[in-house]
Amino acid sequence: MNARKFILYQGTVGMAASMIFPFYILLLKNVGNSYVQFGWAYGLFALTAALSYPVIGKFADKAGDKILLMIYSWGMALILLVFPLAFEIWHIYVLQIIMGLLGAVQKNSEKTILARTVQKETAGKEIGRYHVWTSIGAAVAVIGTGYLVDFLTIGSIFYLASIVFAWSGFYVMRLDTKV
Repeated sequence: MNARKFILYQGTVGMAASMIFPFYILLLKNVGNSYVQFGWAYGLFALTAALSYPVIGKFADKAGDKILLMIYSWGMALILLVFPLAFEIWHIYVLQIIMGLLGAVQKNSEKTILARTVQKETAGKEIGRYHVWTSIGAAVAVIGTGYLVDFLTIGSIFYLASIVFAWSGFYVMRLDTKV
């Protein structure tokens, strides 16, 4: 996968993630009733990611990064369909564990692809350019979603982000080169 295609993919999933992550706190507020519950939800996310990195890394070396990108995209597309249906705190905890696993898949894949594709002599420049474009996509998504939430329900942005994640999964699937 060339850098341009990877930036397009990462920009797309970054936009989809940015559509929901700043705003899903509003949804969590409607489910949880204490800061302890928020702490547990985020802690479960981070702990699951941390504990799954070694397994994901081994799998990436055997299966290839492309498979992991598809798992992340379609996994996020599916989990976002369920999020608006969560009405008990334990639902959120289960969703956070799944999202922690998927987040680890994404972070590990992003870094391994960058490590495998950038030239050592210009790695800083290439990674800097990569982050410019993916960060701009994320910023535009957060700002735009703020307007969408005013006109739509909070749950609708999860469905919209799910569609974007699903598209990114099909985009990666269609790439003919092994990542």
